Amino acid sequence: MSFMDAFQQARRSRRTRWRDLSAAKKREAKLGYAFIGIWIVGFLVFYLLPMIASLVFSTLDFQLARPDEIEFVGLTHWKRMLFDDELVWQSMRVTFVFALISLPIGMALAFGLALLLNSESLWGTNLFRTFFYMPTMIPAIASLFIWQGVLNSQTGWLNRIIEFLTPFEAVGLNGIRWLDDPRTIYIAYTYIGIWGVGNAILINLAGLQGVPTSLYEAAKVDGAGWFRRLWNITIPMVSPVIFYNLILGLVGSLQYFLTPYVLNGGNGYPEGTTRFYMIHFFTNAFGYADMGYGAALAWLIFIVGLIFTLFIFGTAKYWVFYAGE
Repeated sequence: MSFMDAFQQARRSRRTRWRDLSAAKKREAKLGYAFIGIWIVGFLVFYLLPMIASLVFSTLDFQLARPDEIEFVGLTHWKRMLFDDELVWQSMRVTFVFALISLPIGMALAFGLALLLNSESLWGTNLFRTFFYMPTMIPAIASLFIWQGVLNSQTGWLNRIIEFLTPFEAVGLNGIRWLDDPRTIYIAYTYIGIWGVGNAILINLAGLQGVPTSLYEAAKVDGAGWFRRLWNITIPMVSPVIFYNLILGLVGSLQYFLTPYVLNGGNGYPEGTTRFYMIHFFTNAFGYADMGYGAALAWLIFIVGLIFTLFIFGTAKYWVFYAGE
């Protein structure tokens, strides 16, 4: 059977199945196609077509300052990016170092707080849930300006608290320079990330409330302690939620931009420790108006993120468990 014969047979089969459907089923199918169609149009217009356009731009010498002088340069931008631009790999290293610090801390803290807020013995859980989620409602720029004041080395609240608990004179310090010292800058950024952990807490809390209480009751009858129940029941049952948060956290870490751009000017201060990959991309694409090279940089971080995401999906079968399993 040729390809065209198989295609025509498939079309006739679909038409036959459509005619066999009742009026209610046809109406339901049309509504489904209508809702899916809205998403498909949005995906094509706002995601797929811009991605294809950026891939084309990565092969062009496209300067915003002279848009009428576009020139095809092939893989020149890719060669420059992979072999000639040292800042690409420096910024990639900065991005991954910070991700290795902040991502585990953020995920562990969100999961631990969700465990506490899911406890029936804790007083005022609804109030605490509101308090933890409230920071996510504050605009990001406003939050960063608040943290800029909190982390100020001279007048910041955090230094004042540390000074009150442990006088700086006793340890030979004169105020911790949170945003100006390469040794503390990632700790400061992690503090700021913890401020917005409310979304992850909410997602973890939803997963914890979906764990059947009968499993805990059976484990208690068998004499399992708190840690045993956590390790053998809670974590496996909410592993899909942990998997989801891990993917979101990884993608967010690779796209880390706003905090270093607002607080440290986007120039790598101090000593290049805040020159994240997205800062480097933004500087080339919009600072230097080199959209061709910027498009190549965007595709590189997309490929790196895709590789790590596929790796996590590949390992998920060993540690992610679903209720049906």
